[in-house]
Amino acid sequence: MAGSKTVSLKTTQKRMVNITATIFLLPAFIFIFVYIVYPIIDTFIASTMQWTGIGNKRTFIGLANWINLIKDVNFWKAFSNNLKIMFISLLVEIPLSLLLATFLDLSDREGMIYKIVWFLPYLLSSVIIGVLFRYTLDANNGIIALLSKLAGGGPVDLLGSQKFALYTVISVICWQYTPFYMVLYLAAYKDISIELTEAACIDGATKVQCFWRISLPILKPTIISGGILSIIGSLKYFDLVFVMTGGGPGVATELMATYMYKFSFIRLNMGYGATIASGMFILITLIAFVVINLLNKKMEY
Repeated sequence: MAGSKTVSLKTTQKRMVNITATIFLLPAFIFIFVYIVYPIIDTFIASTMQWTGIGNKRTFIGLANWINLIKDVNFWKAFSNNLKIMFISLLVEIPLSLLLATFLDLSDREGMIYKIVWFLPYLLSSVIIGVLFRYTLDANNGIIALLSKLAGGGPVDLLGSQKFALYTVISVICWQYTPFYMVLYLAAYKDISIELTEAACIDGATKVQCFWRISLPILKPTIISGGILSIIGSLKYFDLVFVMTGGGPGVATELMATYMYKFSFIRLNMGYGATIASGMFILITLIAFVVINLLNKKMEY
């Protein structure tokens, strides 16, 4: 009899815990559904429609938008630009931020000044940075153009060049986001036991050896996390590029997000804009899935 009462009490307590957890989690689930799940579903539905985005008049056209997207050369050009940003960001931001974090970890109190100065670009909004560099790199009155004129050269239009515009924008992106990864790795450095490095130094290890044999292996998971964040961020980038170049000249700096924006809100072709957004979602998800799985396998080895 006592055993059945104990079982009944445990069952009641478990039920109460489940009810309480459901009550507390329900607002979060509602928020996720309303602002994440439903918009994704509605975007895929809108991709099968011909719709201006104004009013409720939608015309079902099946997979016509998707067929046009697959044949759209400009979309794939935008996708290739996103990939270029992704690869160059990985090659520049991650090593440079790790180098800066290592310097700050080894420095004394004066390193605080460098930390503040180097972190400033990340504190500025992308719109402000875009406007700042758009005027700084202006072909007629920008700093580089003025220096070129003083040296006897002609005007330098980096943002108006089909060849250099994308790489100019990428350099600004790296300038803005390197401080974020610097702070990320600097925080990871704080988890490294001082006793490990001190013991290595007593055994005759140099600072370079300590970095390669102790710090780098411990920092590896954080470096991988930073790389994943860089990849995903590069594939959905929008604001700074749109402010600096608007995707031009031509489609030289066009990204998937800027291409989607133009069709959705400038050309008022919301159906095709939704198709581009859905294509972005699929491509980003696939790339993130592949990268995360590959990195996880390497971590296991």
